[in-house]
Amino acid sequence: MPRDIQIEFPDNQLASNLFGRNNEHLRIISRQLDVRLNARGNVVRIQGEDSEVALAEDLLRQLYGILQKGHPVYETDVSYAARTLAQDRNIKLEEIFLDTIFVSAKNKLITPKSPNQKAYIDAIRAHDMVVGIGPAGTGKTYLAMAMAVSFLLKKEVHRIVLTRPAVEAGEKLGFLPGDLAEKVNPYLRPLYDALHDMMDFDRAASLMQRGDVEVAPLAFMRGRTLNDAFVILDEAQNTTSEQMKMFLTRLGFGSKAVITGDVTQIDLPSGSRSGLVEISQILRGVEGIKFVFFTEKDVVRHPLVQEIILAYDRAERSGRGGFEGQG
Repeated sequence: MPRDIQIEFPDNQLASNLFGRNNEHLRIISRQLDVRLNARGNVVRIQGEDSEVALAEDLLRQLYGILQKGHPVYETDVSYAARTLAQDRNIKLEEIFLDTIFVSAKNKLITPKSPNQKAYIDAIRAHDMVVGIGPAGTGKTYLAMAMAVSFLLKKEVHRIVLTRPAVEAGEKLGFLPGDLAEKVNPYLRPLYDALHDMMDFDRAASLMQRGDVEVAPLAFMRGRTLNDAFVILDEAQNTTSEQMKMFLTRLGFGSKAVITGDVTQIDLPSGSRSGLVEISQILRGVEGIKFVFFTEKDVVRHPLVQEIILAYDRAERSGRGGFEGQG
């Protein structure tokens, strides 16, 4: 049944922030929830089917409540909030968006954007080892990095160790040109990128020079014991069973470990068993270890990424996962 309502927000400035520059936030909501929105001053008119209008009203009121508590709302936040609320009408957005992990070098608040992301950071706070498994773009590594930097700056750990297996996408270090650093850096670049998004370049360089932040390939972890450290193993689907066991047994006193990966993107040679797949089967239920599974609903990149992941999933389920070129 069609419905037509108006909502008046008491604070003109907050209403302006809610609607977005040139009403861009309202346009996002209109597209995602299939309603018509028109703003005049601090009043917004919502038109559409009854259920969609009710959803848009709830979304706007919850976002306004977040603004009232001094938390900024960005265009991406509006999009994620609309998607999250559409999936679960009982969600309280404040419980997700007001959980600030860290303020980045760009003065942007880093917060979870979905219930699974919220569960992930809560798990990191509560457990010594957390395994985040899911598709690209779900924030597994980025949020782990934000938590690590937060722990370091609050002196809850003495250092951060970021590591990845250095064999990916069919390439092996021995076949790449250059010395060891030149060979390793391309594989570790995403970790550097995330780190530099958290803090300015000079501060990151200073922490790395002092040894407070270390970025290294997984092979460099052998024989070490990592005490009072926040350790992140990224791209863990590309560890072998032996490498994963080696990594897991590096954890020392006062340390946390976060292991992230996507089991649909395994680049190991044929016949090699992924260490990430193995631990998802044998370590479930071990006290102190928490598994968090992400889906395409948690993707926080361009909206097309979510659709691309779904398209690949459908193709694999229908047996069309491999394609041959046609001349």
